[in-house]
Amino acid sequence: MVLSCKNIQKSFGADVILKDGTFMIEDGEKVAMIGVNGAGKTTLLKIIAGELQADSGEISIKKGCSIGYLSQMENVSPENTVKEELTEVFAEIIKIEREMRRLEKEMDGNSAAMERYTVLSGRFEHMNGYEYESRLRGVIKGLGFDGEVENRQISALSGGQKTRVALGKLLLSAPDLLLLDEPTNHLDIENIQWLEDAFLKSYAGAVIIISHDRYFLDKTITKVIEIENGRSTSYNGNYSSFSAKKAEDRAIALKHYIDSRREVKRQEEIIKKLKSFNREKSIKAAESKEKRLAKMEEDMPDRPENETEKIRIALEPKKQSGNDVLDVTGLKKTFGEFVLFENASLELKRGETIALIGPNGVGKTTLIKMINEMSGDHETARTNGVRFGANVIVGYFDQEHATLDEEKTIFDEVSDAFPSMKNLEIRNVLAAFAFSADDVFKTIDKLSGGEKGRVALAKLMLGGANLLILDEPTNHLDVFSKDVLEEALKGYMGTTLYISHDRYFINHTADKVLDMSRTGVKQYLGNYDYYLERKAQSLDDDSVLPGNGTPGEPVNEWKQKKEAAALERKNAAAMQRLEKEIAEAEKRITELDELLELKEINTNAEKAHAVFEEKTGWEEKLLELYERLG
Repeated sequence: MVLSCKNIQKSFGADVILKDGTFMIEDGEKVAMIGVNGAGKTTLLKIIAGELQADSGEISIKKGCSIGYLSQMENVSPENTVKEELTEVFAEIIKIEREMRRLEKEMDGNSAAMERYTVLSGRFEHMNGYEYESRLRGVIKGLGFDGEVENRQISALSGGQKTRVALGKLLLSAPDLLLLDEPTNHLDIENIQWLEDAFLKSYAGAVIIISHDRYFLDKTITKVIEIENGRSTSYNGNYSSFSAKKAEDRAIALKHYIDSRREVKRQEEIIKKLKSFNREKSIKAAESKEKRLAKMEEDMPDRPENETEKIRIALEPKKQSGNDVLDVTGLKKTFGEFVLFENASLELKRGETIALIGPNGVGKTTLIKMINEMSGDHETARTNGVRFGANVIVGYFDQEHATLDEEKTIFDEVSDAFPSMKNLEIRNVLAAFAFSADDVFKTIDKLSGGEKGRVALAKLMLGGANLLILDEPTNHLDVFSKDVLEEALKGYMGTTLYISHDRYFINHTADKVLDMSRTGVKQYLGNYDYYLERKAQSLDDDSVLPGNGTPGEPVNEWKQKKEAAALERKNAAAMQRLEKEIAEAEKRITELDELLELKEINTNAEKAHAVFEEKTGWEEKLLELYERLG
């Protein structure tokens, strides 16, 4: 055991963030800490790191355990180069190595020098000194700092690059307990794959990761700690197994809840009937049952929160486009002598959902901005090799959110754009993107970049476009909001082209992956896993074509995967409908019970009988629904 947390509690003023953080981390374990934004994940990580003090509870850390937390290493020296800054982690090893080199020259006949060298050599080996240069080179390359960038001064780097340097220092320091808060931010897909495969899989220490990158979590972690309503719950397995187990646990809890409710109602009916006999023996029996019923009601579980009853957004195009939505041929972008990209070609058909991927800096955002800007001027578009199909209406989401009015509230931003929407409808949409209660009355200028992105995305979802062009739509969204967006895109009858580094999102939404380089775009018929499989095979045949060619390679395996995924979605939708019907049945039974208590009903035999018959029918239906639930 490297870490044990017991009953950790933390409040900020009247806001209770953590009520009961209880879990254990074993040596070498890789753990994800997940929960909606604001659940308390980062707060808990800071408490473990010693940056915050818990209000109460116990934290036990293994004796001698070193802890590394990214925020502790964010201060990097601006005058250093990237390589110099990363090399500082090995300052003691380098000092020992220099001393050993000096002693090597003095050892001939010098017993003191030989003895000192032996001591230093053992220490150097214990600190893995012979491996430090290869470890340094691996991190430099893995985080995308190889080439001329490693000799660039920190002061000349972007904010994201500086964060990557800080992450690199943390990884090289190799603490016994590594705390990573959103480590994949500012990394492109290749960097993330290096972090997954070359680093974390072989990392000897324990790791706690906060991340919204579900694909990354599936590849790296063996346990999930979920923070929900201030309490922690541990699940063994990766993210996907956690998701399945939570759904299973919820189904069991829902059964238990329904059973308990049914038994309470049955006992109430029995008590009522016993009392109606109006005999001493039956009244005593009723009183005895009432005592047991009171205890039963006291112990009765709450209805489990129904994830499937949360808000889901339906995307509806205003009109249908033609079958040919977009055709781009040989698009090129230069800045003076510098060619950002050339020969960029792609084709979109109605109903397709296409992911555009590629290394950072290759021009993906520039490409989709150019396409969007040309959507308003079809003559210019045709001149540049861009053709839009008939009746195409473009909805564009950019990371800069330039379309938002900084002076408006979130609510007004949406209601002014869609004046026919009712207040409750607007609140439901905003709730799906984590804006609830008084949050909706914040002004746009007070929001973070991520919050602005969520507002812009909510507006886009309601805009009625039949071609969505999205630049990193899942950035800054929590897992629930990503689920909302995924489900919306799956049911969208229009066409979607998006840039994303979110491989889980790509896997669950994309029909096709376009891999962009500076010299063109390659097409892969499938989702992200299929793209990886085909790319790994390095096949240069008609299944992987530059531009907008028509692939001819059989895709039976991909079709099977798509059919399996479609069946899974169908089953999930059926479960959602079933749970909704159960909730409706419960609600109606409660309403009928309340009707039976009304004087105008229970004093009228005909009306009372009609209500009772309806109630019996609903109870039978509820039992049937419960049996269908399994």
